[in-house]
Amino acid sequence: MYQIKLPVFEGPFDLLLFLIRKNEIDIYDIPIAQITREYLEYLELMQLLDLEIAGEFIEMVATLILIKTRMLLPNPPEESLEEFEDPRLKLTLQLLEYRRFKESAEHLEDLESVRRQYFPRRVNMKQVLREKFAPEEEFIIDATLFDLLTSFKRALDNMPKITMHHVHPVRVTIEEQVNFIFHHFQGKSFLFFHELIGELPEKIHLVVTFMAILDLMRLNLVSARQQEPFGEIRLVPLSELSFSHYLSLRESLEVDAAVKS
Repeated sequence: MYQIKLPVFEGPFDLLLFLIRKNEIDIYDIPIAQITREYLEYLELMQLLDLEIAGEFIEMVATLILIKTRMLLPNPPEESLEEFEDPRLKLTLQLLEYRRFKESAEHLEDLESVRRQYFPRRVNMKQVLREKFAPEEEFIIDATLFDLLTSFKRALDNMPKITMHHVHPVRVTIEEQVNFIFHHFQGKSFLFFHELIGELPEKIHLVVTFMAILDLMRLNLVSARQQEPFGEIRLVPLSELSFSHYLSLRESLEVDAAVKS
């Protein structure tokens, strides 16, 4: 099976903020045990999909475990409570600062989109294709990697539990699942993620299909969109979908990567 390694789209603080928003947690009162457990679940999914996990993710796990360990230590005597510092405080301040910079960057991106309508500039072909194939009023939010992983985890959990007494190899490739995805896009302007994976018979097909989706996103052939935060994932074409075009783009990226290395 063709294997791919995709860089993560966001970093460790993005994952923490995603989990905090998803669980509607007060950023000033983070339940470290719950967050650490869910954080590790997402890292396991990323490892299952052969995604490159930067060292910062592992460092964040160590930080969360250290904070939990300190919180389990006995409370200081009452006379020293004034000097006692919540072990979560440093992480909370880092998260708040990171969130401010992230929101500022998103605000500047919004301003750029507005200004683009008033000042002449070179044609952005990616934006033209996005507007042609994916009307902005229908899909206003780009789904993050963690939104995709959430849908993937839900699909994995919902797969039927099958006890096999005879082991037999199941051969499925990314190329086959790319063709599977293209086939389901025929005559449609978007695909619901749950509808696409609903026909898959085994977990291995789900895993490889998800990797195929990430590969298509890496090549800017498909985008993942939502109508609202944590909403249902819709896959939207950004270009004309053909298998020959897919292979050409993939080969071109591989050549560029070989030259740079």
